Amino acid sequence: MGFGFVVARFGLFLQQLQAVRGVAPRPAYGLSLWFGTALIAVGVLLNVLSGYRHLQLIRNLDRGETSHSHPVVQSVSIAFFLAFVGVLMAVYLLFIKG
Repeated sequence: MGFGFVVARFGLFLQQLQAVRGVAPRPAYGLSLWFGTALIAVGVLLNVLSGYRHLQLIRNLDRGETSHSHPVVQSVSIAFFLAFVGVLMAVYLLFIKG
């Protein structure tokens, strides 16, 4: 969610960067706002799912059941996705600056 907030505010950073360089700032960077909002929504969804999984685990432990390990594909996929988004934002910043 924090990364989504940073991406959503990325447009303001780019406008300030243009103003410091003495170039008339472009009207708005709506893409960063929408993409950042989507990342925030994904973060909220993942928090809800994590809370649900935690409740399931606690219920199983209270019943004396052992929990089996779950594949880590989802966690690793999310980590790679966020790294990819970070690289895209860095490339975008370099493209706008140049």
